[in-house]
Amino acid sequence: MSRHVLPYRAAREDVVAAEDWRLILDDGEIPLPEALPDWDYQMDLHLRRTVEVDLTSVRRQSGLPDGTALSLAVVWTSTGSNLSGPAQRLRLTESGTSRTELDIILRGSDLGGLLLLDTVLVLAERRPHARPSSPRRAGSVLWSDRVELRLQGDAPQFPMAIIDFSLTSFPNDAAWHLQITGDLQSATMGALLLLVNERNTVTAAAFQNAARPRPVDRIVLSAVHADAARVMLEHALTDEEFTDDSDFPDGSLGATLLSLFERLFPGQFISDIRLRRQQSPALFASDLQAAVRIFEVSE
Repeated sequence: MSRHVLPYRAAREDVVAAEDWRLILDDGEIPLPEALPDWDYQMDLHLRRTVEVDLTSVRRQSGLPDGTALSLAVVWTSTGSNLSGPAQRLRLTESGTSRTELDIILRGSDLGGLLLLDTVLVLAERRPHARPSSPRRAGSVLWSDRVELRLQGDAPQFPMAIIDFSLTSFPNDAAWHLQITGDLQSATMGALLLLVNERNTVTAAAFQNAARPRPVDRIVLSAVHADAARVMLEHALTDEEFTDDSDFPDGSLGATLLSLFERLFPGQFISDIRLRRQQSPALFASDLQAAVRIFEVSE
């Protein structure tokens, strides 16, 4: 196992005691799980953790004078959206032990895929006359830890909105509609939009309860995800540019559809599945139903 060696003195890991992250929900809070398979882009994440820092020991072990300003910060990175940014930054100037509660809210529209949460203790200001062995640049990391949260399971994930279908051209009694626009080179985030009819209270409630779904919510979400996969693959198979040899840009609709195909039909050729859909649409529908494992929801 490789170890990153800093070009300056840093604190030992035991001088910072960081509690586990907690996910804050409308009806309470739960320990942050490893994955939120029913998460969607409309769901913001409210997270909280408590961090206790022995500031005196941090400064002494890092070769910093008493009273040197430090910062405790949280930085997030999302692999699905390729976005990152600071979530919170607190300045620490006192001595002794500091007990701080980090409280952050991340917008769901900025997230996707694997969410990385880096908590770091850094030097707050540049020290131009510091000793060579001690940190001198603002932002020098003295301690850090990383937590990962997977926001996407096997189901396709994309932006969604809950609206009243009676105000649109969609059937009033339809529960949802997956809207696909643009060609296969278009960005996935701008090409896909799942619309949920707020008049269908069962479906709307399932997405609102996605962080802590009830048994009925899991069934509804499974049905929506299965239908979305069907619509996406049928859209892909009707496009002649969608082939086994296609090379789509990262983050494009084509790349997303190709990834979905490979996950649902591993080791099979697009041409074979396209022909099966044309010659036996009922068999294709059954194959797809088995591939998405509809209603096989874990507790």
